Amino acid sequence: MLVYPCGLDLSGSALRFLTTRLREHRRLLGTRWRRLSVGRQALLALAHLRNGHPYAQLAAGLGIGTTTAYRYITEAVDLLASLAPTLAEAARTASTKAYVLLDGTLLPIDRIAADRPFYSGKHKKHGMNVQVIAEPSGRLLWASPALPGAVHDVRAARENGIIDALAEAGVPCWADKAYRGAGGTVRVPYWGRWETLSTGQQAVNRSHAKIRALAEQAVATLKSWRLLRKLRCSTTRITSLVQAVLCLHHASSD
Repeated sequence: MLVYPCGLDLSGSALRFLTTRLREHRRLLGTRWRRLSVGRQALLALAHLRNGHPYAQLAAGLGIGTTTAYRYITEAVDLLASLAPTLAEAARTASTKAYVLLDGTLLPIDRIAADRPFYSGKHKKHGMNVQVIAEPSGRLLWASPALPGAVHDVRAARENGIIDALAEAGVPCWADKAYRGAGGTVRVPYWGRWETLSTGQQAVNRSHAKIRALAEQAVATLKSWRLLRKLRCSTTRITSLVQAVLCLHHASSD
């Protein structure tokens, strides 16, 4: 296998953050020696998450076995996922904002046609449903655990406790028509064909669309990690990957 140098479009703060956490983790485990230093392990995990390269390619680039690369990446991802903010913490942060934005996105997976629970009729593909909460500026605040793609957005929001958490915090939430009937503090546009809405309702819907459009920035932030654009791992691992990306995003932006 040929090996070549490759750049990683991440700031040094992400590498320093993960390196520090891994060093603390190894100290707790009492690890004496490993094939890779904490810095190289952190770089390996970041390259996998950011660029989505397979384990075999990354292992060849660092001169280690594929199984070793898998173990090191899984360890780093699980560590990051455990440090990601919880919904309760996100709700407390949201309570300091004028409002938040709620949106859902589908993370594509490699499933066959028989896997109906993972098939999204809206997107016409297999995937996992992830709910995203964003600040008014569009900055990613929180991402939910992943649910099968067949789960509707409003149901996913209820099952993840998002609606109740925002209602308890008293935070207004702007969302699209997929959350119709959600209740709580969730605000959705008027329902109906454009020509059947009154002039006032049309004006409200235009204003609503301008406000919630920034939620797409949070979704784009999540999918800037190329691994999440086409997932080929077990569906049981996707929540950990999403939470790891969320943790790195907050570490880099803070």
